[in-house]
Amino acid sequence: METALLIKALILGVVEGLTEFLPISSTGHLILTEQLLGFNGERAHVFAIVIQMGAILAVCWEYRYRLAQTISEVRYKPDAQRFFLNLAIAFLPLAILGLLFGRQIKNALFHPVPVAIAFIVGGIVILWAERRRHRIRIQSVDDISPVDAVKLGIAQAFALIPGTSRAGATIIGGLLFGLSRKAATEFSFFLAIPTLLAAGMYELVKYRSLLSAEDMDLFAVGIVAAFVSAMLAVRGLLRYISTHDFTVFAWYRIAFGVVVLATGHFGLIDWGAGA
Repeated sequence: METALLIKALILGVVEGLTEFLPISSTGHLILTEQLLGFNGERAHVFAIVIQMGAILAVCWEYRYRLAQTISEVRYKPDAQRFFLNLAIAFLPLAILGLLFGRQIKNALFHPVPVAIAFIVGGIVILWAERRRHRIRIQSVDDISPVDAVKLGIAQAFALIPGTSRAGATIIGGLLFGLSRKAATEFSFFLAIPTLLAAGMYELVKYRSLLSAEDMDLFAVGIVAAFVSAMLAVRGLLRYISTHDFTVFAWYRIAFGVVVLATGHFGLIDWGAGA
C-alpha cells in the first residue's frame, strides 16, 4: 500500500470523525476533502462508507453503559421500550426518502458548489434558530415522546441534502421542538447509530463488488482515525454546549461555504464538477 494513500486515508478518517457529530456536515466535508486530495470515484465512495463504522463505534463506546442497560431492560421497562421505539420512528423518514430519492439527490447535489451553498444556508438557519426564544419542555432523551420522534425524524431527513448535516438538522430541529441542548445533541448521537448502520450496510451491499482485500490497510487506518477523532468530538461537543450555544458552528459554516465558492469562482482551487 502506497504511503500517500495511507496519509489520505488518515486525513479522511479524521475529517469523518470530527465532523460526523458536529452540526457542520461530515458528507460535505468529505466531498470537499476528497476533491482536494484527488481521492474520488467509486473507490472513494466505498471508503467513505466503511470509515463511518469508526464514528459509530465511538458513540457506542461512549454510551456503552447506557446502551447495555437499556437493551437489558427493553423486555420489561416502558422507558427502555420507548427509547428504542423513538429511534425506530425517527429513523424512518430519512430511510424512506433516501430510498425514493437518494439517487436523484446524489446526481444533482453531491458536488462542491451545492455543498457550499448548503453550508451557508444551514449556517443562516442555525443563527435564526439560536436567536429565537427557546421554550424548553424536554430536558432528557428519556422524556422524548413518539410524536417528538416523528418531528426529529423529519428534521433529520433534511440531511439528505449534502452539506446540511445530519447532526445539525436533528439538533436544531430539537431546539425548535422544545428539547434542551443536551437532549437534542444526545438524541442525534443515538439516532446516528441505526441511521449510519443502515445506510452503510445498504451501500456496502450495493457496491460489494468494489470491496477488495488490498484495501484493508486503507480501511483500518480510516476507521481508527475516525474512531479516535469522533470520540474527541462527541466529548468535546457535550462539554461545549453545557456553557455555549451553536452560533460558532453557524459562522464556521458560512465562512467555509463562502471560501469554497470564492476559491472556485476566482480559479484558486479547481473544485471539479459543479465548481
